[in-house]
Amino acid sequence: MPKTKRQMRLTPRHVAYLQPDIVVEALPPPPEGMTEATEADHRETIAEFFGPDEHEEVWIFAYGSLIWNPACDFVEVRTGLLHGWHRAFCLGWNNRFRGSDENPGLMLALDRGGSCKGALYRLPSDARDENLVKLFEREMGWKPTAFPPRMVTVRSGERKIRALTFCIDRHSGRYVSGLSEAEIADVLASAVGSRGSMAEYLFSTVEHLEQMGLHDPHLWRLQHLVATRIEAVYEADREV
Repeated sequence: MPKTKRQMRLTPRHVAYLQPDIVVEALPPPPEGMTEATEADHRETIAEFFGPDEHEEVWIFAYGSLIWNPACDFVEVRTGLLHGWHRAFCLGWNNRFRGSDENPGLMLALDRGGSCKGALYRLPSDARDENLVKLFEREMGWKPTAFPPRMVTVRSGERKIRALTFCIDRHSGRYVSGLSEAEIADVLASAVGSRGSMAEYLFSTVEHLEQMGLHDPHLWRLQHLVATRIEAVYEADREV
């Protein structure tokens, strides 16, 4: 018999309570001590990781928002398992895109240890650099980046695929660790920025992971905790 689909506690109803006053997609000015990365910077990064032959396979390993918003074209998608790194809300503190000075947000990045299930996207070989530039503009708009790209080996079925992904730099000053799930849920249930809320970010990530058959117990517990917190604030007076 087919498995019963898990029902998320966190729903679009919860997300709808937390909306930005104005949605701004443009990249804001960089924080103090950082500069805006240029296309030349991104092409230099491409040259560091890949040779001049654009016909080789180039894969991207997505673990967070790239799963539901890849930011570049792709010709194949697979699921995969990465050992040695785990998905964590360890990139802080975000007071622009999905947070504010009053309620800063925490973003996902790969941190050392454990393992992570995610999506593998293969870029079109005839437009490799064009798509990598679009990807880097989205993920590394400012420099120095707090989660630089690196090559990892991902198991997908019988294949081992070398893929580019983004891992936290623990020495960047933006690395956040030691928070309990309850403390992380407090952040995700309240932070809202110019591109939306952390609740929306969590909802979209968990929803798409589940659609791909990838269950993350940590994120699953977080979505339940976040929904409970949002209900406590916005639905406390609702009649049952």
